[in-house]
Amino acid sequence: MSQKWEPSSWRNKPIKQVPEYRDAAALAAAEASLRKFPPLVFAGEARTLKSQLAKVAAGKAFLLQGGDCAESFAEFSADNIRDTFKVMLQMAVVLIYGSNLPVVKVGRMAGQFAKPRSSDTETINGVSLPSYRGDIVNGLEFTPASREPDPGRQVICYNQSAATLNLLRAFAQGGYADLHGVHRWTLDFTAKSNAGAKYAELAERIGEALAFMAACGMDSATTPQIRETEFYTSHEALLLGYEEALTRVDSLTGDWYDCSAHMVWIGDRTRQLDGAHVEFMRGIKNPIGLKAGPSMTEDELLGLIDRLNPANEPGRLTVIARMGSDKVEKFLPPLLRAVEREGRSVVWACDPMHGNTITASTGYKTRPFDRIFSEISSFFAIHRSEGTIAGGVHLELTGKNVTECLGGSRAIAEVNLAERYDSHCDPRLNGEQALEIAFLVAQALKDARGRQFSGVAAE
Repeated sequence: MSQKWEPSSWRNKPIKQVPEYRDAAALAAAEASLRKFPPLVFAGEARTLKSQLAKVAAGKAFLLQGGDCAESFAEFSADNIRDTFKVMLQMAVVLIYGSNLPVVKVGRMAGQFAKPRSSDTETINGVSLPSYRGDIVNGLEFTPASREPDPGRQVICYNQSAATLNLLRAFAQGGYADLHGVHRWTLDFTAKSNAGAKYAELAERIGEALAFMAACGMDSATTPQIRETEFYTSHEALLLGYEEALTRVDSLTGDWYDCSAHMVWIGDRTRQLDGAHVEFMRGIKNPIGLKAGPSMTEDELLGLIDRLNPANEPGRLTVIARMGSDKVEKFLPPLLRAVEREGRSVVWACDPMHGNTITASTGYKTRPFDRIFSEISSFFAIHRSEGTIAGGVHLELTGKNVTECLGGSRAIAEVNLAERYDSHCDPRLNGEQALEIAFLVAQALKDARGRQFSGVAAE
């Protein structure tokens, strides 16, 4: 791009999905405070993630991205952070064991507070108020005071993100992720499930392998990879004033990095080529994501890739397909072919959540487990057919024992949704359902590698 870029360049572009702040002075004060705060993540960490995503793009690793639909003030606790981290660790172990690939773990955590809305207002009993846009903007309660966008919430979200990151780093590097503790990652409510039983069997095999390695002189003391793990954070970069305030120059390279998260993405509603969100994202050097729904055309995708990754740098851009189980077979293949034809390097990930949302007869928004897995299965099958690489999955999940998504081995029905429906926005997989997905994905990866290896042997 010949146009000069700076963190505020987006302010000269048309923008969607922004709240109306009535108090401009309060907004400016909040953003000024954020500019003075320390970065939440560091440029070197973002570069390391980009190098790992380059391996995903080459089929030498797999991306597991997951976490809350939208973080909230109400659900913020050490236990909730720990339990979601546990689920991600369990899923990663299952995927590594089944695929023989390293797994890049990226949480939708420590910053996933803003949500796009299909309408600027919500009407209940004839009363219209601003839509809830996530706790970084306003409150969930349907009152004028709660729904009024409040810039001070951005500072609260920064502080909550910092606390979350502090705990995640402690878990990842302080011994909690040691593979010798693979058994203790199991959540109480998943222990007696089918997925829990399969995981326990897998943990036994891992324990035996670790005992063998220890006999050979490789244990937690001598091999850091056994004792520690790398865990990254991500969120949708929706509230650009917040993102701009946390964008800093890297002292080593002179490049700009959005230090609110290791990876940020553009949603399907804000991916306009000449829009503010694309303008902001093209200038930061973080690895970035791009949601692609069924309305995405080949020309639009190629134009966005050229704008966001003009150097065609592996690991820079992850295209997150969120088509829906009934649309993926029609709309994904043309995009894969266009990217392959033009020689563009991207990571392809599957978001099987957003295209499979329905409203139950009880009035709850939910997602059927069978549709979620159907889209994942189709995603893998399409990539096999096209000769491209299915690089990862992008899931909304929690370690809590919620009843928000239908189905799974526990067979959650519509009548069960009200029992533990805690999400502020969209329904999430609970820990048991997430672990089931991990086993199913691991089998798909194993099958794909089996076909690949048999093909190599035949040659």
